[in-house]
Amino acid sequence: MLSSTLRRHGPAIALAALLGTSGVLHLRRPGIFRPLIPRSLGNPDPWVLGSGVAEIACAAALTVPATRRLGGLASAALLVGVFPGNVTMAVRSRPDARGWAGRPVVAWARLPLQVPLVAWAVAVARQPR
Repeated sequence: MLSSTLRRHGPAIALAALLGTSGVLHLRRPGIFRPLIPRSLGNPDPWVLGSGVAEIACAAALTVPATRRLGGLASAALLVGVFPGNVTMAVRSRPDARGWAGRPVVAWARLPLQVPLVAWAVAVARQPR
Protein backbone atom coordinates (compact mmCIF):
# COMPACT_ATOMS: atom_id res chain seq x y z
CA MET A 1 0.00 0.00 0.00
CA LEU A 2 2.64 2.53 1.03
CA SER A 3 4.91 1.67 -1.88
CA SER A 4 2.10 2.06 -4.42
CA THR A 5 1.11 5.39 -2.83
CA LEU A 6 4.70 6.62 -3.00
CA ARG A 7 5.05 5.40 -6.57
CA ARG A 8 1.86 7.21 -7.54
CA HIS A 9 2.23 10.45 -5.59
CA GLY A 10 5.93 10.61 -4.67
CA PRO A 11 7.26 12.29 -7.82
CA ALA A 12 4.59 15.00 -7.66
CA ILE A 13 5.11 15.63 -3.94
CA ALA A 14 8.89 15.74 -4.37
CA LEU A 15 8.59 18.23 -7.24
CA ALA A 16 6.12 20.26 -5.17
CA ALA A 17 8.62 20.33 -2.30
CA LEU A 18 11.39 21.52 -4.61
CA LEU A 19 9.28 24.24 -6.22
CA GLY A 20 7.70 25.28 -2.93
CA THR A 21 11.09 25.62 -1.27
CA SER A 22 12.42 27.63 -4.18
CA GLY A 23 9.31 29.82 -4.18
CA VAL A 24 9.64 30.59 -0.48
CA LEU A 25 13.32 31.33 -0.99
CA HIS A 26 12.39 33.81 -3.74
CA LEU A 27 10.13 35.62 -1.29
CA ARG A 28 12.42 35.47 1.75
CA ARG A 29 15.77 36.09 0.02
CA PRO A 30 15.04 37.92 -3.24
CA GLY A 31 18.60 39.22 -3.48
CA ILE A 32 19.78 35.75 -4.47
CA PHE A 33 17.58 35.84 -7.57
CA ARG A 34 17.91 39.47 -8.69
CA PRO A 35 20.99 38.70 -10.83
CA LEU A 36 18.91 36.25 -12.89
CA ILE A 37 16.65 38.96 -14.25
CA PRO A 38 17.82 40.43 -17.56
CA ARG A 39 18.39 44.18 -17.29
CA SER A 40 16.06 44.74 -20.24
CA LEU A 41 13.15 43.73 -17.99
CA GLY A 42 13.78 46.64 -15.63
CA ASN A 43 13.39 46.40 -11.86
CA PRO A 44 14.05 42.75 -10.94
CA ASP A 45 11.97 42.71 -7.76
CA PRO A 46 8.53 42.20 -9.33
CA TRP A 47 9.95 39.42 -11.51
CA VAL A 48 11.63 37.69 -8.58
CA LEU A 49 8.55 37.93 -6.38
CA GLY A 50 6.22 36.92 -9.21
CA SER A 51 8.27 33.86 -10.05
CA GLY A 52 8.33 32.90 -6.36
CA VAL A 53 4.55 33.14 -6.15
CA ALA A 54 4.26 31.15 -9.39
CA GLU A 55 6.50 28.42 -7.97
CA ILE A 56 4.41 28.21 -4.81
CA ALA A 57 1.19 28.07 -6.88
CA CYS A 58 2.63 25.27 -9.03
CA ALA A 59 3.72 23.41 -5.91
CA ALA A 60 0.23 23.69 -4.44
CA ALA A 61 -1.36 22.44 -7.66
CA LEU A 62 1.01 19.45 -7.72
CA THR A 63 -0.05 18.30 -4.26
CA VAL A 64 -3.71 17.82 -5.16
CA PRO A 65 -4.46 14.91 -7.52
CA ALA A 66 -7.35 16.81 -9.14
CA THR A 67 -5.04 19.69 -10.16
CA ARG A 68 -1.84 17.70 -10.63
CA ARG A 69 -2.00 17.61 -14.44
CA LEU A 70 -2.40 21.36 -14.65
CA GLY A 71 0.26 21.80 -11.97
CA GLY A 72 2.72 19.64 -13.88
CA LEU A 73 2.12 21.50 -17.14
CA ALA A 74 2.35 24.87 -15.39
CA SER A 75 5.55 23.77 -13.66
CA ALA A 76 7.09 22.71 -16.97
CA ALA A 77 6.12 26.04 -18.53
CA LEU A 78 7.52 27.95 -15.57
CA LEU A 79 10.81 26.06 -15.72
CA VAL A 80 11.11 26.82 -19.44
CA GLY A 81 10.13 30.44 -18.79
CA VAL A 82 12.85 31.04 -16.19
CA PHE A 83 15.57 29.45 -18.34
CA PRO A 84 16.62 32.81 -19.88
CA GLY A 85 17.23 34.04 -16.33
CA ASN A 86 19.52 31.11 -15.68
CA VAL A 87 21.40 31.91 -18.89
CA THR A 88 21.68 35.54 -17.79
CA MET A 89 23.11 34.52 -14.46
CA ALA A 90 25.61 32.16 -16.11
CA VAL A 91 26.80 34.87 -18.49
CA ARG A 92 27.16 37.34 -15.62
CA SER A 93 28.85 34.84 -13.27
CA ARG A 94 32.30 35.61 -11.87
CA PRO A 95 34.80 33.54 -9.89
CA ASP A 96 34.94 36.30 -7.26
CA ALA A 97 31.15 36.55 -6.85
CA ARG A 98 30.06 37.15 -3.26
CA GLY A 99 27.39 34.49 -3.30
CA TRP A 100 27.79 30.89 -4.35
CA ALA A 101 24.98 31.16 -6.92
CA GLY A 102 26.93 33.79 -8.88
CA ARG A 103 30.03 31.66 -9.31
CA PRO A 104 30.57 30.17 -12.79
CA VAL A 105 30.68 26.53 -11.71
CA VAL A 106 27.24 26.82 -10.09
CA ALA A 107 25.66 29.19 -12.61
CA TRP A 108 26.69 27.15 -15.66
CA ALA A 109 25.86 23.82 -13.98
CA ARG A 110 22.27 24.98 -13.49
CA LEU A 111 21.62 25.22 -17.23
CA PRO A 112 21.56 21.51 -18.12
CA LEU A 113 19.61 20.76 -14.94
CA GLN A 114 16.58 22.48 -16.44
CA VAL A 115 16.11 19.62 -18.92
CA PRO A 116 15.45 16.87 -16.34
CA LEU A 117 13.36 19.29 -14.26
CA VAL A 118 11.10 20.04 -17.23
CA ALA A 119 10.91 16.33 -18.07
CA TRP A 120 10.00 15.59 -14.44
CA ALA A 121 7.18 18.13 -14.51
CA VAL A 122 5.84 16.75 -17.79
CA ALA A 123 6.01 13.19 -16.43
CA VAL A 124 4.02 14.26 -13.37
CA ALA A 125 1.43 15.91 -15.63
CA ARG A 126 1.06 12.66 -17.56
CA GLN A 127 0.56 10.46 -14.48
CA PRO A 128 -2.94 9.14 -13.99
CA ARG A 129 -4.72 10.43 -10.93
